[in-house]
This record gives sequence, C-alpha cells and structure tokens, in this order.
Amino acid sequence: MITAVLGLVIGVAAILVGNALEGGHLDSLIQPTAALIVCGGTLGATMLGSSSAAFSGAIRAIPKIYMSREPDFKAIIEQIINLATIARKDGILALEAEIPKLEDPFLANNLKRIVDGFDPGVLETMMEEAITKEEHEKTAAVKVYDTAGGFAPTIGIIGAVLGLIHVMSNLSDSSKLGTGIAVAFVATVYGVSLANLIVLPMGGRLKHLTKVEIEAMEVMMVGILGIQSGLNPRVIEARIRGLAGHEGGEGEEQQAA
Repeated sequence: MITAVLGLVIGVAAILVGNALEGGHLDSLIQPTAALIVCGGTLGATMLGSSSAAFSGAIRAIPKIYMSREPDFKAIIEQIINLATIARKDGILALEAEIPKLEDPFLANNLKRIVDGFDPGVLETMMEEAITKEEHEKTAAVKVYDTAGGFAPTIGIIGAVLGLIHVMSNLSDSSKLGTGIAVAFVATVYGVSLANLIVLPMGGRLKHLTKVEIEAMEVMMVGILGIQSGLNPRVIEARIRGLAGHEGGEGEEQQAA
C-alpha cells in the first residue's frame, strides 16, 4: 500500500522539482485547457475502446490499487493448517464453528460447502470457475489502464497541435509567440505524464495484485480439497507451501507501513 502511494508522490515531485531547478515556474505547467483536452480525450477514447463492465471494474479497482495489501501467504498457510488439524481431530463438521471467524470469503464459502457435504469433484469445479472468473474480470480492468496509457500521449500531441494552430493564427503579435508555443506543449507533458506516471503504473500495480491474489486463491483451493479428503495437515502444508511463492512478503510491507 505505502509503496503505491509513495511511488506516485515521488514521480510527480521529481518532475515538479526538476522543472523548478531548470528555472521553470509552476504557473507555466497549470493549463486548464490542456488538462481538459488530455484528460477528457483520454477518458473518452478509453471508454470507447473498452467494454462497460471492464471500464467499471477499472474504476472500482482504484481504491484497491492504492490501499490494498498483498495477501499474507504465511498467515494463509497457518490458517489452513489449523483448519486441517481441527478437521482431522474433530471431524469436518467441527469446521462450522470456525467459518464465521474467517475473513476471506473464498475460504469461508468453500469451507461451508465442505461442511454441507458437497461432492469433491463439484466443489473443485466451482472453485476453479470462481478463480477463472476473478482472474478474467481483473485482467480486463488491467487492459483498461493499458488502453488509457496508450491513448494519453497521442491526445497530448493533439492538444499541442491545437495550441500551435492558435499561436500561428496570431503571428501578428510576435512578442507572445514564445509564451504561446510553451503553453501549447504543456498538453504533451500532460499526456506523457498521465500515461507514464499514473495510468500505466496503476495497471502494473493491479496486474501484480491480481497475480498474487489468484495464487492465494489457488493455495486455498488446494488446502480446502486436502481438508475435504482428510489428508494429514503436514501433507497439506507441504503441498501448499510449494504454491505460495510470496510467503512472508506481506509481513515486510506491513512493517514498512
């Protein structure tokens, strides 16, 4: 979480500080018309190039991109081992008392299905379908950000050209040519910055979160099926540790936060 927010702040600050060191003024970068052209044009082109479901998913993902933490694989493994131990010792029905304590809906819902006596083959198919659906929806949202990142620089160039057209139509006042040309190119700065500092990094962050969350769901699925089969908790642990490629990473991020 802190990495995403800090990265955005550092990126924007670096450009503003660099501009100041070059003798530029903040006022020269504040151009509402250029912002309208770039942001509005990019938004419209992205909406046109995306499905409504994917676009809505990308908007809903914004808080998650900046505020969500990665799954804590170490905690997930410990939780599954504990559940497997309870099931092994007291039977599957004993898990019913543990379900309300679980925060992850995927784990809680599928443990409830075990308690309800779902067929193992049916349960595995349902979990695989849920994982596939989750991955498809989030991947579609990632593509929206990639699409916006592709459009933004081009829209910025359009804004710059429009500004130059305005400058060229007023060549009679040569004293304003320099300022007019500088203002025109602000749109290009907006377009490139929007793509490379905001939307493309957001898409990259969402892609990474999607990858590790899908891995976490797959770890849970293997654990759930192992519990249902009555496997020894240590056998289940050995199987899911091999899938948990990000174990412990969340703990480091929590300390940093």
